[in-house]
Amino acid sequence: MNKEITTALTTIGIAQLLKVPLNKQATGTWNWKSVIESGNMPSSHSAGVTALATYIGLKKGFKTVDFALAAVFGLIVMYDAQGIRRQAGELTIKVNHLDEEVDKLAGHESQAAHEEKDRKLKEMLGHQPQEVIGGALLGAFTGAISYLLYEK
Repeated sequence: MNKEITTALTTIGIAQLLKVPLNKQATGTWNWKSVIESGNMPSSHSAGVTALATYIGLKKGFKTVDFALAAVFGLIVMYDAQGIRRQAGELTIKVNHLDEEVDKLAGHESQAAHEEKDRKLKEMLGHQPQEVIGGALLGAFTGAISYLLYEK
């Protein structure tokens, strides 16, 4: 199996698993669904691409085209995770709130207004900057550890 891909995918899994206890610490409740959800600390997107770039940089060198491709790809992913996707999440919050306000103005009961409440849009799409940084730090750590385990 490709060690670089294994490193990146394992790091994504670790980041997703870390969301459960971090969410418990922040909210006081266990939410095992956070393992498969996007958003929250740490960013698994950032962790995965940083682990990949770190492993490649250590293995092939930081002046190689391979590292340059991984680093640029990673920066784009991290920008998207905290920029565009976060903005989409914030817009979704407003759309969901607007839907509730329309129901109130129409005189519908909040519970009975829609039989299809599962159509409510998912609000947590992107990441705050600190979540992206947290993921990047995790990825740099796991990328370096993986390199040391596989290559030494």
